[in-house]
Amino acid sequence: MGIFSSIKEKLFGKAAQPAAVETASTTTIGGAGVAPATADVSATPSLKDDATGTLGGTPAATPQSVQAGNVDVAAILDDAVAKNGQKLDWRRSIVDLMKALGMDASLAERKELADELGYTGDKGDSAAMNMWLHKALLKALADNGGKVPAELLD
Repeated sequence: MGIFSSIKEKLFGKAAQPAAVETASTTTIGGAGVAPATADVSATPSLKDDATGTLGGTPAATPQSVQAGNVDVAAILDDAVAKNGQKLDWRRSIVDLMKALGMDASLAERKELADELGYTGDKGDSAAMNMWLHKALLKALADNGGKVPAELLD
């Protein structure tokens, strides 16, 4: 898998993760533990929708349920920076963006990403490459269904 694919998976995968489902547990009534009641479903008509395979016809949540344009890249990266604990400026730095996602931000990795995104400039000029790479990455994310703030795409 390429570096761009890894970045996309980290961002889009985080947005697509379904919420945790809580399970039934023992309830305390008057100090005594009481297990939840169970029903004999063998005599109960099925509520399962044969077309969708879900109860009551409600679509099941899947990672593929995130629609294009609904992945808020800025919110996910802001959250990742907050959890990271370092002072990272992902809005201006490709290195910080990659670090926020827990990725290797070495020059070799950035050069490989530059190749994937079609950089034709001098890779020896890392400052110019990094600036190009940051803009190209955000544009590629937007082109692949990410919602990226307009000011970062200029």
